[in-house]
Amino acid sequence: MKVITTTEAPWISAGYAMFAREGPQGLKVEKLARSVQKSKSSFYHCFADLEIFTDTLLERHILRGKEIAREAALCKAIVPDLIHLLLRCNDDLLFNRQLRFHRQNPDFKRCFETANGYVEDALLQIWAESLGLAAKPHLARVFLMLIMDNFYLRITEETLTEAWLLEFLAEIQDLVRNVAQNDASKP
Repeated sequence: MKVITTTEAPWISAGYAMFAREGPQGLKVEKLARSVQKSKSSFYHCFADLEIFTDTLLERHILRGKEIAREAALCKAIVPDLIHLLLRCNDDLLFNRQLRFHRQNPDFKRCFETANGYVEDALLQIWAESLGLAAKPHLARVFLMLIMDNFYLRITEETLTEAWLLEFLAEIQDLVRNVAQNDASKP
């Protein structure tokens, strides 16, 4: 990945937040210029076009995925450690959500799968333990993948709160308990 210069950094920060909230259709040079209080020509001085800018955002997101995975691997418990990490990374989660929604674009799909993969791998052990599936890591990964899809369908800027995350976690735990009870009652 290319090193981001101090001239490019405000554009990247503004574009990352804009993409996270509005998706790729929200990235407009004029809107970005107003956001960073610079001219449109300043944008084109840093990035030849919007496609190169978007590629830079995708590279940044993959790096953020690695950083979040490192932090997630240090979490001792989902509550409160992972919940607090998720709240600190809300732009990253919303960016990932947009990538998931627009995954028909091969670059977005690749970025989503790469960034999400880093985080899923880092979370797997704590996830399996919290759901009582430590002895069944394959099943824990399947649940994680299914739950992540549901998570990205349901999160918004408004719902991404501690209360909502705790409620979502409780739903998951209930689901896993019900599946385990149904499985145990079979002959």
